[in-house]
Amino acid sequence: MLRKVVMMRRVLHVKGDVMCTLILLVALCFLLYARQVVLSAGWSRSVWKLQIHGSTSSSRSLLGSSSQTGRKEALQSPLQPQLPSCKPRLKSEPSQSKSSSQIRSRSRKKKVIPTAADGKRLPTLPPFDFEKYLREKDKRNFNLLIDQPEKCRIREEEEGGGRGGAVSAPYMLIAVKSTAADFDKRQVVRRTWGREGALHPGRSIRTVFLLGIPRNRSSLPLWDRLLAYESQAFQDVLLWDFEDTFFNLTLKETHFLEWVNSSCPHVKFIFKGDADVYVNVENILEMLQGREPEKDLFVGDIIVNAKPIRRRTSKYYVPEFVYGGGLYPSYAGGGGFVMSGHTARRLSSACQQVELFPIDDVFLGMCLQLIGVKPLRHQGFRTFGIPRPSAAPHLQTFDPCFYRELMVVHSLGVPQIWLMWNLLHDPKLSCHYRTGQTSGPFKWRGRVGEMAADEADYGEKPVFLTH
Repeated sequence: MLRKVVMMRRVLHVKGDVMCTLILLVALCFLLYARQVVLSAGWSRSVWKLQIHGSTSSSRSLLGSSSQTGRKEALQSPLQPQLPSCKPRLKSEPSQSKSSSQIRSRSRKKKVIPTAADGKRLPTLPPFDFEKYLREKDKRNFNLLIDQPEKCRIREEEEGGGRGGAVSAPYMLIAVKSTAADFDKRQVVRRTWGREGALHPGRSIRTVFLLGIPRNRSSLPLWDRLLAYESQAFQDVLLWDFEDTFFNLTLKETHFLEWVNSSCPHVKFIFKGDADVYVNVENILEMLQGREPEKDLFVGDIIVNAKPIRRRTSKYYVPEFVYGGGLYPSYAGGGGFVMSGHTARRLSSACQQVELFPIDDVFLGMCLQLIGVKPLRHQGFRTFGIPRPSAAPHLQTFDPCFYRELMVVHSLGVPQIWLMWNLLHDPKLSCHYRTGQTSGPFKWRGRVGEMAADEADYGEKPVFLTH
């Protein structure tokens, strides 16, 4: 009997071990199955970390987009839907052995080169949010924060024409597009070709700088106080309360024309250009000799038959839903052009009727087309810089004698403008083909009024920028 009891205990003990083993196997199988279900549902720990990191990075970019340019908004916002998708892994999870820096590196790679599900490269993103521009383009009236109401009141004794103290308008007004941060560029213009005064009896010159509010105000602390002090010191700053961006240059154009119409209606001629150009004001005055300010005149580096740029990577990209035409009207390169006061007053009215266009040069060409004024091309205006001569690549194009024959040369830095000004006004300068100022109007060798037919992307021509 005792023997049977011992045997029964042994059998039950063995059966208990077997049952425990079976229960543990079932539990292990259940855990493996549950893990596989979780992986297939996209809840892997390493992928979840990657997803959170990418989403947070994109969200920070979007939250900070209000202080960035419109181009950065367009580049960042479409990247959010392209976060890496969660897929089940066939191999073991490597997340435990990888550091957080490696995960961030992989996340950055996926953001820089977004790809579609089939592995193809996505189309290049546009540099500007044109839909937002179209929604807000009807906002075309902004307040003038800093004004110069006495800029165009010239006393006759300043021109050497009398002692009675009578007030007249300037012969030529120089208007320079600038930004708040470009104080050094404004200073070199004030000290060189943009100097105010009377170069010849009866030909007084006044200068103003056209500015808007900087979009990234943190990059220039106390910018408003800087401009207030600058205006008190030089009395040549015009500031409007729209953001100073590339596509808001059209607003700068329309508001300046309105200011001319109200505060400087009797000016005879206007030169308008950028701050990174060198201008031979003496040559422009020679060209204007004999011209009547009450007739239409618009002279510059005229571009004809230009096609809208459809390449998304271009700074001047314009989609078809913004401009569906095949060609732009003839327009002047924005580096610098000259117009009569009569034409400026007519343009002020015409530009209020033309729908705003994001490229200011083309927009002004549309306004000229509306009033029926044909812009004239003069070879002395080099708004694309000086191209390298293919036949003589060794030619020295920074020769002051070469610049002496030009009117406007674009794409020069502050040191180059200062150097060229002093070289051209050096009393020891001797040029074998021109020893002094001519008594007659300035004439370029060749046809002056011929129109150009260049069809190139703006600003992409090879130019000499350094000596």
